[in-house]
Amino acid sequence: MPEPRLEYVMCASPAGTHRMAYWEWGDPGNRDVLLCVHGLTRTGRDFDEVAKRLQHRFRVVCPDVVGRGKSDWLVNPAGYAVPQYVADMLTLIARLNPVRLDWLGTSMGGLIALGLAGVLAMSAVQRPDRGAFGLPAQQTIRFNRLVLNDVGPQLNIAGLSRIVEYVGKSPQFDNFAQAVEYVRSVSEGFGQHSPEQWEQLTRYVFNRQGDHWIKHYDVRMAEPMALQNEASVAAAELVLWAAYQSIDAPILLIRGQQSDLLSPETAAEMLARNPHASMVEFPDVGHAPTLLVDEQIEPIRQFLLAA
Repeated sequence: MPEPRLEYVMCASPAGTHRMAYWEWGDPGNRDVLLCVHGLTRTGRDFDEVAKRLQHRFRVVCPDVVGRGKSDWLVNPAGYAVPQYVADMLTLIARLNPVRLDWLGTSMGGLIALGLAGVLAMSAVQRPDRGAFGLPAQQTIRFNRLVLNDVGPQLNIAGLSRIVEYVGKSPQFDNFAQAVEYVRSVSEGFGQHSPEQWEQLTRYVFNRQGDHWIKHYDVRMAEPMALQNEASVAAAELVLWAAYQSIDAPILLIRGQQSDLLSPETAAEMLARNPHASMVEFPDVGHAPTLLVDEQIEPIRQFLLAA
């Protein structure tokens, strides 16, 4: 099978610049772009199987969010938050210059999409109208279709606490097999996978340095997460709900039936609050479906190719 191209884009933060790596599949001249954004501790290579099936229709772009994978680490760990990630994605989108933009976001990748939707909606309302002297209103970034993989505006606190518990830890292993076993131990929500699939889920999230295998990401990203409390989470949820309701593109919600992050009640409320949303649930899976098998990929493929 073909391998993706590794590219990068230079992004900015209050502390300076950083490079965000991204994996690209398909025709680089194709302006129909599918942007696939991974979960908190994962990388863009999580979408290899999705990309292989859709690269003939889309230019599939899978970034390593800053602090992960091949991307740079931030000077100030306080930047490991959705506003910085949204700014980086806007820089990437400007580089790609799509005519059509579809988005597939797993967990954190879905929250970044909602953050971007909120920024775009607010800017459209507050931006001064320059009339004939400015750009036409239709020349802007908008979602064509959006897939949210096991994530929504309201997150289960218990599920968040489970994730925060292991994010800041930095274990080292003497061999790859031990790293694979660790990934299995903290990823029970992924459901049943073959030994080969567990190796695939580990290959890009542990790096070999000297005689040890270590995590691919900056464990300091746990620091801003540790500062969150119920009040700050509640305030963020209000903003995310408003952003979600502003989306006027078709939305596919994906939920693992055993998810401890996206509750059935929140999923039902998402369907009620946005008439453009539909949902598919996968049995025997928690947070989050890994999108490695045909049963999980096919609903996404059909949804994105429907337009």
